Amino acid sequence: MALLKRLAEGDRPAVNFTLDGQPASALLGDTVLTAVLTCSEHLRGSDFSAEPRAGFCLMGACQDCWVRLGDGRRVRACSTLLETDHQITREPGRSL
Repeated sequence: MALLKRLAEGDRPAVNFTLDGQPASALLGDTVLTAVLTCSEHLRGSDFSAEPRAGFCLMGACQDCWVRLGDGRRVRACSTLLETDHQITREPGRSL
C-alpha cells in the first residue's frame, strides 16, 4: 500500500527505478521521496528503532529522509530528483 496517492496529475512521462531491488515507477520530475512514497508505505527505518519513517520537514533541513543510491551515494530523498534507472535502497533502521 502506498502512503501517497496521486489524485489529479498523471500526464508526465513515467520513470522506471528500483526500490530495494524491486522494479517501480514514478513520474518525471518527482523527487526520490515522492517516488518512494507513491509506491510504498514508508521511506526508511528510524535511526533509533526499526519503526518506519516517511520524512519529516520535506525540504532538506531535518536529515530524516536519507536513502542510498546504487552508486553508493547517500542522498536526501526530499531534495533529490528521481532519474531513470535510479537504484534506491532504504535503510532499515536500528533495532534496540
